Amino acid sequence: MQTLRYWDYYGMTETFTDLFERSKKQEIFHSLYDTITSKENILLAYRSIKSNKGSKTPGTDGKTINDIKKLSDEELVTLIQDKLKNYRPKKVRRKLIQKDNGKWRPLGIPCIFDRVIQQCFKQVLEPIAEAQFYKHSYGFRPLRSTHHAMARVQFLVNQASLHFVVDIDIKGFFDNINHTLLIKQLWNLGIRDRKVLACIFKMLKAEIDGEGSPTKGSPQGGLLSPLLSNVVLNDLDQWVSKQWEFFPLDRPFKTREGELLAKKRTNLKEGYLVRYCDDFKILCRDWKTAQKWYHAVKSYLKHRLKLDISPEKSQIINLRKRSSEFLGFTIRANRKRNKRVAHTGIKDSKKQKIIAEAKKRILKLQASPTAQNALLFNSFVLGIHNYFNRATHVNNEFSRLAYKLHYFMYNRLKSVGKYEHPANPPPTYKKFYRLGYRTFKVAKVYLYPIADVRTKNSMNFSQGLTPFTEEGRKLIQKKLRVDIQQEISLLMQSNLPTRSVEYMDNRISRYSMKLGKCEITGIFLTATNVHCHHFIPLHLGGNDSFNNLRILHKEVHKLIHIKDIKTINTLITILGLTKTMINKINQYRKECSMDQIL
Repeated sequence: MQTLRYWDYYGMTETFTDLFERSKKQEIFHSLYDTITSKENILLAYRSIKSNKGSKTPGTDGKTINDIKKLSDEELVTLIQDKLKNYRPKKVRRKLIQKDNGKWRPLGIPCIFDRVIQQCFKQVLEPIAEAQFYKHSYGFRPLRSTHHAMARVQFLVNQASLHFVVDIDIKGFFDNINHTLLIKQLWNLGIRDRKVLACIFKMLKAEIDGEGSPTKGSPQGGLLSPLLSNVVLNDLDQWVSKQWEFFPLDRPFKTREGELLAKKRTNLKEGYLVRYCDDFKILCRDWKTAQKWYHAVKSYLKHRLKLDISPEKSQIINLRKRSSEFLGFTIRANRKRNKRVAHTGIKDSKKQKIIAEAKKRILKLQASPTAQNALLFNSFVLGIHNYFNRATHVNNEFSRLAYKLHYFMYNRLKSVGKYEHPANPPPTYKKFYRLGYRTFKVAKVYLYPIADVRTKNSMNFSQGLTPFTEEGRKLIQKKLRVDIQQEISLLMQSNLPTRSVEYMDNRISRYSMKLGKCEITGIFLTATNVHCHHFIPLHLGGNDSFNNLRILHKEVHKLIHIKDIKTINTLITILGLTKTMINKINQYRKECSMDQIL
């Protein structure tokens, strides 16, 4: 919703919609450069990355978003346009982060101005690519998530009785993307503006600090990389789907059953692809078909996409006998009455990681039993519950994890907290957790019980949901019943050392009670946009009580406290405030002894 409002403010909504519709019709795009370098698109790019946590991470030049904030709109636009006239990206900073398996993933962090440029390109290229992407790829795409990918796999196991899985692991996918092939794939999507393709090629060839210029690969960490990775694997998606799912029949059939019978008479390989970035599965009906798919996909990746697979990690699995792993979950087809259904759990390496992380946070809480550390522990518990509660056996999984942690937790926290059934806990606790579980109370904060988690149904992705069509945007607004659990988990991570325990607790409770909506505009707020305002300011006799706090959009909060007329008018336009909303802001300003907004 925030993104859509920014599109409207900078007048880019119609442009993106037009690009999407034209791409759907397989049109060719020869003049995208002017759209990418337009003032509106550049300012939208800046606005989009400004609130991103990564914008404060410096590149090789040491600059962050704070260095861009000093520039005026005109200065920023002119600077970006000048850079692109003869574009030469600066060196990319290399950073290594540890993966779950103990190995290291190399990230490439571009300089902040190069990130703005990449965002400019992403905004214009994304609607073109989205119009042609396969409907069952879910990674790094608008409104899609890992849970949608899992829901699709469960649907194919439960409803289509597909119990054989081809697991393919691409060896070092991001490090081995073929640059020349990628440019050809963009060309085949209809992106034929040579200036644009030349700039993208330079981005791919940007020198990595201490390593030199890469001959292949797309650095993880760049804003354009996720989109480019989907472009690379879209060829695979389309090829697999055309082998069976979208294979054209000689004659039309009225029913799905008739179509299925017609295909079965041929030598086609029945298989359905589900992909999340470079992690994908092909679900089949029998072992023989799965073997055909395994060798066919291996050959396609090698000869068409210049990518190798990892033989030790790639395999065929019969879900009736063994579990397959996908996105941190395990999947198995277990018997239930007269059929097989998908039973999902948490994979072993993830469980070990959860235990290790929980112990680390418990030790931190023992050493420093503050409300902030208690809230951080709760944030961790809420986060893992929110991710894994789609698993069909999540209750059993977390009960075992809690049992393994029980004595460790009890022995470490008994000296700093009280172990009891929650008595009069805050509304957030009661919203997500039952009172029947005993838990520790540390620094007046009840810790969320690890064992108390309830299964949620995995819902398939609704294919009409897209920000690039008018109908899709209406659906987004209609279906915006956001699960605020994840946002509360992120809010708890806020480091506000000067605030009281009462403030921190009531802030979360107020957000929960208001269902995450701004109390002036009514729009849903993600954690990054939430500010908590004292209706009667502290310096005028206010306090941190629940009734004195208000949940506001951070830009709305600015409007209550600022004096600059130009900034006030800009914010009113960006937020699309009505007269009623402005009157309400004036009530808040009055309590703060501020002049009224006209």
